[in-house]
Amino acid sequence: MHNYKELQSLFAAKLDGEISQINQREPIYLYEPVVYTLKMGGKRLRPVLLLMAHELFNDDIEKALPVAMAIEMFHNFTLLHDDIMDNADLRRNHPTIHVKYSSNTAILSGDAMSILSYEYLNRCKSQNFREIFDVFTHTALKICEGQQYDMDFEREDHTTVDDYLKMIGLKTAILLAASLKIGALAANAPKNEADLLYEFGYNLGMAFQLRDDYLDSFGNTNTFGKNIGGDIVSNKKTFLLLTAMELAKGETKNTLKKAISSAQITPENKIEQILSIYNQLEIGRLTNEKMEEYYNKSLLCWENLNVPNNKKQNLLLIANKMMNRTN
Repeated sequence: MHNYKELQSLFAAKLDGEISQINQREPIYLYEPVVYTLKMGGKRLRPVLLLMAHELFNDDIEKALPVAMAIEMFHNFTLLHDDIMDNADLRRNHPTIHVKYSSNTAILSGDAMSILSYEYLNRCKSQNFREIFDVFTHTALKICEGQQYDMDFEREDHTTVDDYLKMIGLKTAILLAASLKIGALAANAPKNEADLLYEFGYNLGMAFQLRDDYLDSFGNTNTFGKNIGGDIVSNKKTFLLLTAMELAKGETKNTLKKAISSAQITPENKIEQILSIYNQLEIGRLTNEKMEEYYNKSLLCWENLNVPNNKKQNLLLIANKMMNRTN
């Protein structure tokens, strides 16, 4: 069995080879932004999880590399289009595609990446290809639905915590879940085992996003890698803000609403006021409790996998790493 670092290196080598081939395609200004995006780096979490799931049932990792490429390509496509919609200037400390090139280029190169993901998927030789294709396509559409919900929340005043959890399930958790299930299916794993891995990934993905929300407000700038309070300044509807809006009463709620809506308040004062309310309402504790709830669900799925503990131990290690991350 390979550990996380070994699988990461193995996939990185495959990715470098594919980047070299993409770099030779024409027209240059369609594929150059694709190469730029893929070279930005990242943890490659989703393809590694896919390879890890595959290795639980089949040691021939090479067979899973095409679908791992499909997942990574599709994930980066979603990030590229997210950056356009969010008008983001930076991604992994690099200028985003629409800033470096143009919005039109970013849209078209993003489209090309989504199609390239299916090109890689089509290289899969598993007898379960039809089901793999269905999971991939279903996931792709659900991610679009999640992004639409996220956009809807920006202009709605009645978004609830449950609405938010549904949205991050579609936008974030489902791709982690699909990565694991597709890896298992590519290895011809029993259907019930593939389904358990899907549930494991979904719940882990929910906990992962909640951890991200928590770190944005309560993390350490030095380890988090970006300024604390970015979600607060932008009025992003996270689990923390929506929980605070549901729990706050009287003057506390008025202060919270004023801090959110005021155009005169400085970013520093806004962060200070809202963090003070979060501390008063114990929002950090509540966020961690919800995160632990999803994490415990994922552990139950892990325990029920009919695979020897020594083979599935790496999944547990990566889950723990995701839960305890500081960046």
